[in-house]
Amino acid sequence: MSGHTEHLDPAFLRGLAGGRIGRRDMLRLAGLSAAGLTLAACGVKGKGIGSSTVTPQQIREFWTGQTRQGHLTFANWPLYMDPKRPELKQFTRKTGITVDYKEAVQDIPEFFGKIQPQLAAGKSIGYDLMVITNGVQFTELIQLGYVAPLDHSKLPNFARYAGAKYKRTPYDPGNAYSLPWSSGITGIVYNPTYVTTPPTRITDLWDPKYKGKVGMFSDIQDLGGFGLMLDGVNPETSTPADWKRAAARLKAQRDAGIVRKYFGQDYIKPVTSGDTWLSMGYSGDVFQQNVSEGSNLKFVIPEEGGLLWTDNMMIPKTAQSPLDALTLMDFFYDPKVAASLAEYINYITPVPDAKAGILADAQKATGEDKKLLETLATSPLVFPSEADYARLHRYRAFTTAQERQQYEAAFQPIVQS
Repeated sequence: MSGHTEHLDPAFLRGLAGGRIGRRDMLRLAGLSAAGLTLAACGVKGKGIGSSTVTPQQIREFWTGQTRQGHLTFANWPLYMDPKRPELKQFTRKTGITVDYKEAVQDIPEFFGKIQPQLAAGKSIGYDLMVITNGVQFTELIQLGYVAPLDHSKLPNFARYAGAKYKRTPYDPGNAYSLPWSSGITGIVYNPTYVTTPPTRITDLWDPKYKGKVGMFSDIQDLGGFGLMLDGVNPETSTPADWKRAAARLKAQRDAGIVRKYFGQDYIKPVTSGDTWLSMGYSGDVFQQNVSEGSNLKFVIPEEGGLLWTDNMMIPKTAQSPLDALTLMDFFYDPKVAASLAEYINYITPVPDAKAGILADAQKATGEDKKLLETLATSPLVFPSEADYARLHRYRAFTTAQERQQYEAAFQPIVQS
């Protein structure tokens, strides 16, 4: 691809940066409480007709005889692609396949609730490709056998260009059913005007000197994860006993009056204004806020660790054009295409070589466009270092309704009291 700066009009970018903050806010509305309702309602108890692994025979059975249809429908979150769809236009020019792109995913439990009846009946849901966040519904889709196993022989770009961390996802070993679309980090954001000693540990969110000025998340996957890491526990392998201890630490923080608010959506503005001095925060939000508003917020991954979440591309098993969808999935792993997407999304790309593409675009750009691209390419919020990745953990994957209920019982009262 020849440069991507034509769609980086600064005023347009600044105007949408605030909107993209809302993208992650909408994800948080798909919190564990709502997610658990879906799990319980469907009667999933950690077993289903699907599997966390896939055999060569299953792959052959699904893909043998599949042919390109020349068209596919793609369901994604809002604000996850430039409205002009430059990448999709290039895909059509290259392959002849047209794409009907729908910003249809507003909330994971809600979206799952819409597609589950058709999937259970073996009927098309109207989408050939969809983006699902790792978590309860993601696991459920696999366990129930609702998504197609991927044929990696048809994914050469992924094999060559995907970052190692995105080939070893614990929620989908071997990328049997999914390829990452974009990721973000939950860490600590602070305003250096008010916090003169940079926080380095989760413990700093418990410091009495910040009484009434600390923001925590009301999303209990994030909140519980921080409580667990504070105790030196990896959230991914945590136990019910760990959850009780972490909840006690979070309750003590709340009862001491340290927490200003458990934020459900908008924490960036209070931190920017000084109403809140430091808070749990998302990497992409901080980058976008600084670019769009000229603020000087800082983001750190605590020494105890941060949380890494990922939105993933999956093909419904009832897709009408699965081969076209698989072709598009691999197309997004072309480093130049990944660079173009990252220039708009501003979250972590699963393609490390996209950085070179962004820098190449920066060399061709001038003025504010050039500065924005250079900032993006060098930001650890978009391209974390290996040292950063080493301190990141995934959410706890719940395989049974009982596990989810125990976790919820431990952490939900913290934000409800």
